[in-house]
Amino acid sequence: MSIQMVLLPVFVQVGLTFALLIGMALARRRSMVSGETKSRDIALGEQFELPVLFYALIALALPLRHADLFIVLMSWVFVVTRFAHAGVFVSSNDLGRRSAIWLAGVLVLLAMWIYFALKMLLLI
Repeated sequence: MSIQMVLLPVFVQVGLTFALLIGMALARRRSMVSGETKSRDIALGEQFELPVLFYALIALALPLRHADLFIVLMSWVFVVTRFAHAGVFVSSNDLGRRSAIWLAGVLVLLAMWIYFALKMLLLI
């Protein structure tokens, strides 16, 4: 079995996770704008999906020798977004700022996964 065939379901699952993360964020925002949900009703300590996806990406890219300069640089950008997110979380916990920083981290990590998947599946 080729590496590409083994990793394809992983990439599909990662895609599903990102789709759900982004879809739920949009639904949550709509619910808050409409007044149906208040910011105090939003879970504050259950956003560890992103680090797990980051760890999984690095755990795959490193032994497969695809942890190139792009992956390393984007990893640092992702980590900076997590520090910023944590900083807002433990200080003001301003939901608007925290959400914007979270989304930046999601987009960086999504770009990393897309890049890695294309490299692995298309052998570029």
